[in-house]
Amino acid sequence: MMKQLLLSLALLGIATAANANCYADYKATMDNPLRLHYGVIELPANACSVGAAQSYISGRLTGGWQLLEVMSVFDEAGLDSRRARAGQYYLRF
Repeated sequence: MMKQLLLSLALLGIATAANANCYADYKATMDNPLRLHYGVIELPANACSVGAAQSYISGRLTGGWQLLEVMSVFDEAGLDSRRARAGQYYLRF
């Protein structure tokens, strides 16, 4: 009985982690004229690390924007604290 309970809890934890939303904050640049922006983007589960997010975000940026840096990767708990700073680039790309 105890093994079944532990197994059920472990599976529940894995399922919850797999469904957790993942986000990154980043800096991007555009030339001519030089412009910079800070943004927040939602990531798929397979890009939920700084290294994987770099490729994903580079492919998502449009309009001449180029990725400078992925600052961090975080879950939903970090969204509100970044919303105002990201402004129009909050979940834009």
